[in-house]
Amino acid sequence: MAGRQSGGAKETTAKTDEKGITVTKEANFSEWFTQVVQKAELADIRYGVQGFVVHLPWALRIARTLYQYFEEAVEADGHEPMLMPTVIPEEHLQREAEHAGFVPEVFWVTHAGGEKLERRLALRPTGETQIYPMYSLWIRSYQDLPFKRYQSRITVFRNEMATRPFLRGREFLFFETHDVFATHDDAVRQIESDMRMMEEVVRKKLFLPFIFFRRPQWDKFKGANLTFASDTLNPDGRRSQISSTHDLGTNFAEAFHVAFTDKDGQEKYGHQTCFGPGIWRILAALIAIHGDDHGLVLPFAVAPVQIAIVPILFADKAKENAAVRKQCGALREQLAALGYRVQVDEREGITPGEKFNQWELKGAPLRLEVGPREAAAGSATVVRRTDGKKERIETDRHLLGRELQKQAELVDTAIRERAEASFANNTKAAVSADDVQDILKKHRGFVKVPWCSMEMDGAACAEALKAKTTAVVCGTPLHAEPVKKGARCCVCGKEAKHAVYVATSI
Repeated sequence: MAGRQSGGAKETTAKTDEKGITVTKEANFSEWFTQVVQKAELADIRYGVQGFVVHLPWALRIARTLYQYFEEAVEADGHEPMLMPTVIPEEHLQREAEHAGFVPEVFWVTHAGGEKLERRLALRPTGETQIYPMYSLWIRSYQDLPFKRYQSRITVFRNEMATRPFLRGREFLFFETHDVFATHDDAVRQIESDMRMMEEVVRKKLFLPFIFFRRPQWDKFKGANLTFASDTLNPDGRRSQISSTHDLGTNFAEAFHVAFTDKDGQEKYGHQTCFGPGIWRILAALIAIHGDDHGLVLPFAVAPVQIAIVPILFADKAKENAAVRKQCGALREQLAALGYRVQVDEREGITPGEKFNQWELKGAPLRLEVGPREAAAGSATVVRRTDGKKERIETDRHLLGRELQKQAELVDTAIRERAEASFANNTKAAVSADDVQDILKKHRGFVKVPWCSMEMDGAACAEALKAKTTAVVCGTPLHAEPVKKGARCCVCGKEAKHAVYVATSI
């Protein structure tokens, strides 16, 4: 079927076609990303308020699957759903001293109709200060613990100045868990469970590679004792944080009186954690890491349309066209019955070649082409999004399911292997800030350097390194190798206590 035409349109993709992607991902990732978001119809930025975007159906359907995965994961981990209001009283936002650092990023509600409110209300930048006043009412005894809740399919608001769909925005999709435990050991075990959930969902289902880091104290979540975050790499080498989980200690418990009566009759503060997989950033990583010069490349499980069926019709063959349409309809029914998300592209006034290109742009994992020859033979031509190879397959009811399962596995294997290969060997070593500067001119990834301190006294070195190289300190990877004996901090020259990873950031 290769080379077949209809209505004068070729079935090959032309990069210069204004409907397709006009730059390569390798040469100009930033423009490539912008074009994919626009031309694959993921978001529309023409809402009229900077930093606020309209989520279009294709992106929202992907996001709903991401939400579903995490909802299933946290509920299997013992969490129950809740939904809090969007606004937070100002006094609550400022009650935990360090967390009050969110105030400069907050949008405020000051009026209701024409009347000024007695107190300002913050649009939720994150959930701690709206949730924990309620926890102080709900938790009374050690028998209430562990107390594990989450809220999903919400948005939060932050006054980001530099915005870009799915990477940074003033309103973005959000998911968060908030847990209370009797002991710190229980809290630590929850953080480990949060990390496992990221592995199960993001690495194993979405095939997105990442590294979990312990963040330095100057870059931890406001109000936390420790922050652990997962970073992936965009193709331009910039790190993107796609989740975080926080050891809050008893900081918020003390501020909001989240306390319980223990078995010994004593009142004690709960040890708290919170976990936030970044729905927006994970969606951005799916675009950035798996996509190619033709557009999106989506893992089978997350694709809104897993199998696109394209009928090949001819203007002078009415009888054959009727057979083609019948075959496509039968395939749709068979595949839907097997649980696949399938669509027959019956649009008129557009050639098969244009349809092929558009389904490639959208990232549909498999495409079935059905023309008169296939209809007569009871077959279809399957095309994999990952390599564009075509194979003739039988549409017999007993064979079709097994064949398409095999094809789906081939697509997913190719996506996973390509992502892992691009992420492998992503770390270079340096001993000085000058080395970091030189390496990052040509290296797209992490740089491992000796570092003086992960506590606040290391912040000055981090600022100096960023000023010189634009790189930020990601932190120390979990289970990291110890720093070499005698190593000196790459900035200040003091004895190095850690080997940290640095990278440019989005």
